[in-house]
Amino acid sequence: MAKYKSGDILNFVLAGHGTVGKTMLAEAMLFNGGEINRLGSIDGGTTVSDYHEDEIERQISINSAILHTTWQDKKLNIIDTPGYADFHGEVQSAMRVADFALVTINTNAGIEVGTEQAWKAATDYGLPCMLAFNMLDKENTEFDSLLAAARKRFGSKVFPMGLPVNTGPNFTRIADILRKELHTYQSDGSGTFTVDKLPADLVDQVYRLHGELVELVAESDDHLLEKFFEQDQLTEDDLRGGMHGAIHNGSLIPVFPVSGEKNVGVRRMMDVISKYAPNAADFTEVRGTSLPDGGNEVPFQAAANGPAAAFIFKTVSEAHLGELSFFRVYSGTVKMGADLHNSNQGSRERLGAIYTMNGKKRAELGELVPGDIAAVVKLKHTHTGDTLCSADRKIVLPGINLPEHKVRAALIPQAKGDEEKISTGLSTLHQEDPTFVFEFDPELRQTIISGQGELHLEILTKRLKYRFHVDVDLIEPKVAYRETITGRGESKYRHKKQSGGAGQFAEVWMYIEPLPPGTGLQFESELKGMSIDRVFIPSIEKGVNAAVQEGVLAGYRCVDVKAVVYDGKQHPVDSKDIAFQMAGREAFKEAFLQAKPHLLEPIYELDILVPEDHMGDVMGDISARRGKVLGMDSEGQLQKVKAQVPLGSLGNYATALRSMTGGRGLHSQRFHSYERMPREDEQRVIKESKAPVEE
Repeated sequence: MAKYKSGDILNFVLAGHGTVGKTMLAEAMLFNGGEINRLGSIDGGTTVSDYHEDEIERQISINSAILHTTWQDKKLNIIDTPGYADFHGEVQSAMRVADFALVTINTNAGIEVGTEQAWKAATDYGLPCMLAFNMLDKENTEFDSLLAAARKRFGSKVFPMGLPVNTGPNFTRIADILRKELHTYQSDGSGTFTVDKLPADLVDQVYRLHGELVELVAESDDHLLEKFFEQDQLTEDDLRGGMHGAIHNGSLIPVFPVSGEKNVGVRRMMDVISKYAPNAADFTEVRGTSLPDGGNEVPFQAAANGPAAAFIFKTVSEAHLGELSFFRVYSGTVKMGADLHNSNQGSRERLGAIYTMNGKKRAELGELVPGDIAAVVKLKHTHTGDTLCSADRKIVLPGINLPEHKVRAALIPQAKGDEEKISTGLSTLHQEDPTFVFEFDPELRQTIISGQGELHLEILTKRLKYRFHVDVDLIEPKVAYRETITGRGESKYRHKKQSGGAGQFAEVWMYIEPLPPGTGLQFESELKGMSIDRVFIPSIEKGVNAAVQEGVLAGYRCVDVKAVVYDGKQHPVDSKDIAFQMAGREAFKEAFLQAKPHLLEPIYELDILVPEDHMGDVMGDISARRGKVLGMDSEGQLQKVKAQVPLGSLGNYATALRSMTGGRGLHSQRFHSYERMPREDEQRVIKESKAPVEE
């Protein structure tokens, strides 16, 4: 395996909407670089990226694939990410360790929700971007209109590095702006091309665009700009010398016209990337939180001879190999057998075999320099998002911007006795994929799993079955409603029990009042004299707390209530702790029912991103779910709707939104508040809560 310096390593993410051809674009790059001897296909399930069974079966990318090839003596580390919104966490983790993003767009479909999502992820991490206008070999492609839309959305720095000449099924020719020549590609998928003079009808346009490219590059650098003003031009060497800086600082956003499936335009794209794209040596300073000196953020140099620092951005379990942890080295030279410190877990790790990966194919490496990406097997305590570093410089590198959970489901084992295996499996899956979380909700008495979408949860439960040998069902989780009051209620409850021998006696006089939202429960005593011994006050409070947890109307927790004990009676022999617990519990329930009780439902705030032509359907659906629209705004080519919807009406919303928008809509949701339920819905919930008891 050849050794590379940091300046010869380029790490980039292939990102974009689903079905824009990212996987085939990656396939073409691997073929051109000699890593594979023929192009695979999605239909045949033979691509390097999509090698998992689920990906082959569904013909979509589910996991980010770590790939590499060599081009012009540079190592290209390519992370091919899923476009399906359920797996956006894979995109975020890939962006975390990349030097730039190659955002891929289907020239037929234009800028889609996934395009916006990929662009935002890249800019959130401060990554420069390039654009690949893919699938120009399809019918009805619109390169010029897409270029105009991209400039409108992403700025005037968006610039074509080539012009497609004959788009459609016979697409083979591209006018190269940088070289001012015509490239005609072979139609056999080899990626090779011949060079010719420009057609007469394109000469003026190409030379004009070349001049505009010179101006963009000049504007990116003060020295070049001064030279441009003095000479009214830049030499070709000046142009090429300035392009790297222009791309790195965002002054130039190159657009490449390509067909990944036909391998047209890909070689020239790889030329430009290898020569001018940001590389690992451009990022000489790394910032991390130092330990244990109070957690201050400190910069340090990404030096090959310095202390080690590496970030784990992905964890997978591969058959016959075990757990693989993918990492990028930020400082120091990392070798097999090295002893490193896990700053997040406070543990020591010894590195086993280190591999460079191309999908499932791997090759062993001896060492890794700053900027390179590889995988290590069988780390004991290390998970996605952890930092490994030298013990003499303990730092924590910044984490991954994980997306919020969008869907929830209750997990029901099909067989008794599988609880321990399920718990182990869920924990392992969470460690591999932090966007998947689980918890046992004691109030609902359900195991709740949460993820990015129904497909995300379906895939994970399938892995639970085949890897941990447990069968589970997913059902709609219960909703954690709340019970409260709007008026005052009073009770004088006597608990008396005589069953031969010692009896039980307690009488509690109590009133309750509403409190402001969010207050919870307040318990007070206004007892005067010795009607009840003070030793029994904690017993009464314990009974009230039990009633609050059990609920009164429908079995849900009571909130925002003030309960006051003001009098009562006791018996010199039969009064005891359990008697006053029971009296306190029942007195609270009686008073609660007299205090104009009602149910509260959880309200979630939604941010919905949709194309404008689907706004009507989305707004109507929000209304049908008893939601209310708070506002609308434009976000690039899309519309962003902010709304509030009751959680009880959000079942399968991610699926419904995709159905309404043809897969082009996305949403995020988060808890907002509890609000009073409409009377009709309240009665339905109360009736449903009592049905099992009545049966």
